[in-house]
Amino acid sequence: MHVPSQRCSPPGPHRGSETSSTRGRLRPYRLASALAALATAGIVASAIGPSSAGASTTRTAHASKTPLSIYAAEGYDATLAKAFQQATGIKTSVYDAHTGIVLAKIQAEKNNPQWGLVWIDGDMALAALDKQHMLVRNFEPNVSWTAAGAKFVPSDRSYIPTGYTVAGSIIYNSSTIKTPPKSWSALLSASYKGKFGILNPAIDGPAYPMVAGWAAQLGGVPAMEQYVTKLMANGAQLFNAPADELNAIKQGTIQLAIAQSSYGIGVNETNPNLKVSYPANATPVPSVIGIDSKASKAVQAEAEQFASFVVSAAGQRAMHAGDPHGDSLYWPIVKGVAPLSRVPSASLLPIKAVDPYQWGPLENTVNRWFTTNVAAG
Repeated sequence: MHVPSQRCSPPGPHRGSETSSTRGRLRPYRLASALAALATAGIVASAIGPSSAGASTTRTAHASKTPLSIYAAEGYDATLAKAFQQATGIKTSVYDAHTGIVLAKIQAEKNNPQWGLVWIDGDMALAALDKQHMLVRNFEPNVSWTAAGAKFVPSDRSYIPTGYTVAGSIIYNSSTIKTPPKSWSALLSASYKGKFGILNPAIDGPAYPMVAGWAAQLGGVPAMEQYVTKLMANGAQLFNAPADELNAIKQGTIQLAIAQSSYGIGVNETNPNLKVSYPANATPVPSVIGIDSKASKAVQAEAEQFASFVVSAAGQRAMHAGDPHGDSLYWPIVKGVAPLSRVPSASLLPIKAVDPYQWGPLENTVNRWFTTNVAAG
């Protein structure tokens, strides 16, 4: 179990949270190699001047002595904080944990927030925070979004997308599964009985968007509950983390697992027989930044600079360097930025986004149902 860590600037060794490639999992050796990669790429030097993406990243003349507090669950968050601080002179402090822990901490501090910005995978969670009036609205970095990126920007501009992955990719053992399922309904067939694992959305951050996608496609939460009940009756095994699913595949307990695409692509790098497929209407999950609406104007201004830096050319290079075998395996949403070479073309993805403002507020309800009716069973 991950123990939340507080890191004041400059960030110290980054302690993994869920796995090596899902929620906040940059291990110490990865942080060192990532920073070396940044230096080699000249990211810090290039970020001090105006970026090619139009974000203002010039050094702040009167930077606050209090570090900008970043609550995050990304594999590259410490790397970005370090690069941002070196580029602007703004000190940062990174609290990294599971997505669920980060969000619970924000709610616990609702009357006395200690964060300046939050950065996680999942626009649904930030849509829920926005509906509680906890996020700054009407801010958007000066960048050119791709068509996909523009769709992730909320109408009230209450959070900033920084890239996206797919919540429900399928990792399968190609030595035993020659044809992976092409649809979610296929998992109910006898050919996959007892051969697959699913993740618990109450524990694994990106699993909830996947479940919400099922609900949206099937016509609502009750239909999703019926579907999951059938999955379990067909021998699905419930796991709390993708690493647990991976161990089950290696041990032969299961033959395929549903997990975030960045994790699956990273697994394939070291386990070529474990391949990744994308069933029809898989749900995309943007990584998103939200800024505390109760923070001081000075803190909000620094948080806006950080968000602008992340989507600048320099920031995107830092995202690619920060966790190259995990979260860095994302699809960019800023024009002129290409994904890492291991990431397949976005045009090949049979994905379908769902409304984060409809499904975000339902997350606690759905998670409670999983805890009571699936995990407890």
